[in-house]
Amino acid sequence: MEQSDPIGHEEHCHTGGAERKSHHSDKAKSNLTSRLNRIEGQIRGLKGMIERDTYCDDVLNQIAAVQSALNSVGKLLLEHHLNSCVIERIQEGDHDVVKELMSTMNKLIK
Repeated sequence: MEQSDPIGHEEHCHTGGAERKSHHSDKAKSNLTSRLNRIEGQIRGLKGMIERDTYCDDVLNQIAAVQSALNSVGKLLLEHHLNSCVIERIQEGDHDVVKELMSTMNKLIK
């Protein structure tokens, strides 16, 4: 069953067999990939700042910006996951997904 998330990306997941997969819309993949590419650029910028002996406070502020950007990607993925895979698995009677989700969320908020 395919679910629609509030952002308008059609997504669904497959949990049968040995491999679990999510299928994000092309728009969602593009959005996530674009965000990750920007973060990758920010990381390269951080390395350059260290190499140029940039003032520590400036580097720390850039680290905070990278962490915030990565958290935003995580929030988007979490929202997509909740609106697709988690709902589907609960509807199928698989309540272990809640334990799995709690474990993942605990890792995200460390």
